[in-house]
Amino acid sequence: MRSSFLANVSVGLLAASGVACGPLGTDADEHADLVGTFCLDCHNDIEQVAELSFEQLDFAAIGEHPEIWETVVWKLRGRMMPPAGGPLPDAAQTDALVSYVETALDDLAVANPNPGRKSLHRLNRTEYGNAIHDLLAYKIDSTAMLPNDSEAYGFDNIADVLGTDPSLMDRYLAAAWKIASAAVGATDITPAVTTYRVPPDRSQTDHVAGLPFGTRGGTLVEHYFPVDGEYLIKPKLWRNTVDVVRGTETPHELEISLDGSRLALTRFGGPEDERRAQMFPGNAGDEIDSRFELRVAVTAGMHDVGVTFAKKSSAARQEPLEPFLREKHDPRMDVGIPDLDQIVIEGPFNVTGPGNSASRQRIFSCYPASDTQGEASSCAESILTSLARRAFRRPLTATEADRVLGLYEQERAQGRDFDSGIQTALAYLLVAPQFLFRVENDPEDAAPGQIYRISDLDMASRLSFFIWSSIPDDELLDLAAEGRLLEPAVLEAQVARMLADERAGVLAKDFAGQWLYLRNLRAANPDMYVFPDFDDNLRQSLLRETEILFETIVLEDRPMTELLSADYTHVNERLARHYGLPDIYGDQFRRIAVDDERRRGLLGHGSILTLSSYPNRTSPVTRGNYVLTNILGTPPPEPPPNVPALPENTDEPLTMRQRMERHRADPACASCHALMDPIGLAFEGYDGIGRWRSEDGGAALKQTAQTIHVLRDFGPISGPVELRDAIVSQPERFVRTAVEKLLTYALGRGLEYYDMPAVRTIVREAAGSDYRFSSLVAGIVTSEPFQLRIASASDAETVAANVSAGVDSDGSVRSLFLDPPSDTANQED
Repeated sequence: MRSSFLANVSVGLLAASGVACGPLGTDADEHADLVGTFCLDCHNDIEQVAELSFEQLDFAAIGEHPEIWETVVWKLRGRMMPPAGGPLPDAAQTDALVSYVETALDDLAVANPNPGRKSLHRLNRTEYGNAIHDLLAYKIDSTAMLPNDSEAYGFDNIADVLGTDPSLMDRYLAAAWKIASAAVGATDITPAVTTYRVPPDRSQTDHVAGLPFGTRGGTLVEHYFPVDGEYLIKPKLWRNTVDVVRGTETPHELEISLDGSRLALTRFGGPEDERRAQMFPGNAGDEIDSRFELRVAVTAGMHDVGVTFAKKSSAARQEPLEPFLREKHDPRMDVGIPDLDQIVIEGPFNVTGPGNSASRQRIFSCYPASDTQGEASSCAESILTSLARRAFRRPLTATEADRVLGLYEQERAQGRDFDSGIQTALAYLLVAPQFLFRVENDPEDAAPGQIYRISDLDMASRLSFFIWSSIPDDELLDLAAEGRLLEPAVLEAQVARMLADERAGVLAKDFAGQWLYLRNLRAANPDMYVFPDFDDNLRQSLLRETEILFETIVLEDRPMTELLSADYTHVNERLARHYGLPDIYGDQFRRIAVDDERRRGLLGHGSILTLSSYPNRTSPVTRGNYVLTNILGTPPPEPPPNVPALPENTDEPLTMRQRMERHRADPACASCHALMDPIGLAFEGYDGIGRWRSEDGGAALKQTAQTIHVLRDFGPISGPVELRDAIVSQPERFVRTAVEKLLTYALGRGLEYYDMPAVRTIVREAAGSDYRFSSLVAGIVTSEPFQLRIASASDAETVAANVSAGVDSDGSVRSLFLDPPSDTANQED
């Protein structure tokens, strides 16, 4: 059986690579022998491990089962196969076989391109918020207006899971009316209440960036004031679990500022407040809060509202010494210093006019000198066609222009003023399917199933949502409308321009935040009794350090591998104290050289080490899984059911390594843990929040060198430095993982086997520029999956989406303008 199998493999490899099938060559003999020796024992007709039998494959026609061969390549390239515990092939032989099969697969892909099918794509709430900002110069909190988006393949911009339903459309309708009203500056706006809460675990002993020097604690928020008028600012102090405001036994001062200028300075605390607090705990706090309330006239637009405390000199302090960096270590304590709990902003009241906000300046590119029908209609047409062109990402059709202008005229016919007509038409634009959905229409002459290159206008949208998570700007749209964007030199220049734009920084928060799990850090809540120094200040600093590193890679066009090997980082005082770095003061981040090899790159960042730990201890399994999945691109198999929990420490102090060894002794656990544990244990020198340590569980910590199966080519590895060096020494492996994630994010769909040749091409071509970020993006933008599309059999997808979204077949939104929705969105929290 094996001899015939080897012959089939040899002939098949030769045929698939375009070589005439004659006498077996030396290379083919070696590849056939490798597969037969190390694969056939498990993957045969009898065993069929993983439902795979090489005996069932026609090796003379790899193109008939490319999905299977791509899996084989992935397993071999990632050193996941053959499994640990048995004989292993030589690395050079494995690489030669992988290269041989990849060449055959890549040649087949060139002859038979398959860009995959692009589903109708709704904007997710991040894209919606960015689009509103770029369209109207109005920054909204889309998380308060819209529900969470579903995720797939690690991202929340995947078209297949971004569905719609009537309840979601109700939220879009409410958001559209509210945004249009605020952006236009409607003077009949209903007063709203917005609450900004300070995280309860945020320490307020130090200065907050953006607030006046000589202050401590509090918070600084950006708030949009929709019109000129009066607004009520109401700071509220933090109370402990028995409703007592701390620190009222001594005098304090609370300052309210607007755009850096002091509005009020209020004294509180002292003997009288302390006596009242002892007699009437809850009422005393309310009475103090009432002293802070401030009614002030504010002009329309975005303003910085700050609330903070005057910081006492060291000689005047009567604050208890805190043994930890976290201030509110015990929420039951009634001693300490006062902290801010929230800012409530209400209004507007006594409106004096729409103001001259940035959004009004963006919207009203003209304004009629008189209210005569001709002049006003001409100006309205100019405003609305310009806004609709940006919103729809293309020039309007005649029907669309008539609909938008008709809504304006309808409002004027009912006696409403010019601004109201623009507001109503704008509300329609913000909920129109042409805005909410990324629709790509097939050419009229395209036959179903035909592969064609997308239009310049569709390319403009794909580019902008990939790099900026937002709509195209005027320069992109102009080039697309002229039919020039797809010219290679023009496209290359536009990609470079977009990557240099500060809007590309969204890749750090949106793309890297999901790829690297940085979003999970916001929910990380280490046990305050095990890690008493961890607070929200540290959480935000850890997050910002890693975001800035990724922003540096993007905006300075650094090699992608620098994400792992960077000999620099950015820290503020709080983070420097966490890492034990001296002589760094202040809350601003600054770039410093990293001399400690253990801190270089992403894997030495406290953010990654914290989010890959449990609240009360490290987790080698989670950390190993993290590296396998996000760095090496070889996620381990799902765990079997009913896996026993890791035994807790007993009277005998055991290190995590010793506890994992006992856990791994269970046969049900051994197979998966053999992949993850050695990687995770290399990080045991870091504790659960990323500090370096010398002991664990009361026992001395020793780093023991051991072979990591998926990195076995590098020999035994004992710690994070050797692990990082092993990964960086073969950069194409990490870069391939990064490209797969980037391409998934760029396409808005999961990658399939037919996308792998494109991934390999991107990585291969980027090697010549040292894998700089721009070369990866340029490779994606010029790839077939990004530039090509398969013509649909019908427009059924669009019709189905419109029906579920509450949109009529002609593109109108049902019942939107019969009555505006009840303004429930006015209550924000």
